[in-house]
Amino acid sequence: MTDRYRETAEGLITFLGKCPSCFHAAYSIREMLLDEGFTELYETDRWELTPGGRYFVMRNHSSVISFKIPERAQKNTGFLITASHADSPSLKIKENPEMKTGEYFIKLNVERYGGMLMAPWFDRPLSAAGRAVVRNEDEDGCRLEERLVNIDRDLLMIPSLAIHMDREANAGHSYSVQTELCPIFGDESASGKFREIVAANAGVSEPDLLSYDLFLYNRDRASIWGASEEYLSASRLDDLSCCYATLKGFLAADGCSRIPVHAAFDNEEVGSGTKQGANSTFLYETLERIAGGREELARAIAQSFMVSADNGHALHPSYMEKSDPVNRPRMNGGIVIKEAANQKYTTDAVSKAVCAEIAGRADIPVQYYTNRSDIPGGSTLGNISGSHVSCDTVDIGLAQLAMHSPYETMGVRDVWYMTAFAKSFFETDLYRKNGIWVISDSSCD
Repeated sequence: MTDRYRETAEGLITFLGKCPSCFHAAYSIREMLLDEGFTELYETDRWELTPGGRYFVMRNHSSVISFKIPERAQKNTGFLITASHADSPSLKIKENPEMKTGEYFIKLNVERYGGMLMAPWFDRPLSAAGRAVVRNEDEDGCRLEERLVNIDRDLLMIPSLAIHMDREANAGHSYSVQTELCPIFGDESASGKFREIVAANAGVSEPDLLSYDLFLYNRDRASIWGASEEYLSASRLDDLSCCYATLKGFLAADGCSRIPVHAAFDNEEVGSGTKQGANSTFLYETLERIAGGREELARAIAQSFMVSADNGHALHPSYMEKSDPVNRPRMNGGIVIKEAANQKYTTDAVSKAVCAEIAGRADIPVQYYTNRSDIPGGSTLGNISGSHVSCDTVDIGLAQLAMHSPYETMGVRDVWYMTAFAKSFFETDLYRKNGIWVISDSSCD
């Protein structure tokens, strides 16, 4: 494994370690942008954007859109956009979560967030992370502040039932979240302690803890493994690996005359239909403010191209029949262009050609993914975002195994491939001329 692949993968592992929830991921992205000299904007303020400026804006503290204004900015220039998501399937902790079970246990009441694989959540060290809203009195009055919460220790467990008590356990099982996936918090002495622990983690007394959005997360450490250390396993690879890699490419890219935009959305795993999801007005309104008005935006969108970056399924060595007979991407095989006739992936012949050409010019390998024709696939950000920002879009990702498990696997080299592709994409002078996409050979700033 060459140094660049390993180095990029280890950077992802460090990022994942800081991101046990979507709120932590958004905060980590914010810190990376601030370190690179970006200015934080607020939706409530008037924006004063200048050529050469670098900016970002957050919504709900869980979605982040960042952008750069080119030095030679032109009126109605197009946007080059990457979109990924920062949330992952998990178990969300309900209000009043403590449940006494029998005489000996306190369990936490949880519900499913997203289309998760349930079986891998059993018999792992778990904890809780997210945000808390706390009361803070000062000279302005009562401030309702959001604070990150990460109970950074092994706190919870969902134990399996012994094979002796369910001899058919290995013959298949349908899980009930309410009765089987509520984790053990402690013995009877744990009663009343959950809010106390959350409040302490948020840095307030318990009466000042007003509410929270907390999710379970897997405490197992990330690992690089395999005979040649070619694989990477960790939590939340879908989709923080694309989120991180496209951000690194965005930060590394030298500016062209197009406006580069990096979007990281929340709530993709539950359909994106929130104020901070891809099906919100967040991206459209941000682009409108950059463009300077609705007419200018309409012309800019007609010159824009989006890369929807969300991982795809790798060929599985034990279930090869589940893959398409021909389009069977493998881990460490490069970026994956995803396509579906039902347009759950937005890729078409034009956007596929643009993406493949950009990748080919940068010597980045490209693979293709299609569903088996008799197995419906999922969807992602591109087609949802396209209902608000209607520009040519390609759906891509990285090939991975065990998608929506609390411990997923991908190829080490692929992190670098996505980073390099994003850099190349943001440095491309891509524009329409008489309705045709042109990749210009003119130099960038």
